[in-house]
Amino acid sequence: MAEHAAEYVKNVMTPGVAAVRPDSSLVEAARLMRTQNIGDVVVADGQGVVGMLTDRDITVRAVAEGLDPMAVGVRSVCTTDPLTVSPDDRASDAVALMREHAVRRLPVVEDGPPVGMLSLGDLAESRDPASALADIGRAEPDAAGGG
Repeated sequence: MAEHAAEYVKNVMTPGVAAVRPDSSLVEAARLMRTQNIGDVVVADGQGVVGMLTDRDITVRAVAEGLDPMAVGVRSVCTTDPLTVSPDDRASDAVALMREHAVRRLPVVEDGPPVGMLSLGDLAESRDPASALADIGRAEPDAAGGG
């Protein structure tokens, strides 16, 4: 039985990645998040993905600890060695990985560098475009802090 094209990560991922270097300041990362209207960025060193940084990481691991976001580098507060998937991986395998590790997003890497991001919203939309999760995945983040 032939596999449906949407069964592969490359067909459901969001292409392109917002990324920062490990030595970037938290302010640089936060400004990129604001400009791109996103809540997380990939931390990449030129060879590949070395971490993931979320707006929550900045808040909980830096600001709440009283660290100076101008002086603190992304490397010190990001989640290191994040799970990643390949564009040629099966989407069902990515779902299983997300479920097993309780993550909502996975960087998509091809021969090291990041090429996209796979989110729960991407997967929901590919399986059932009319679902509530797909609607949420397409919605703009709430500027007041809800998204």
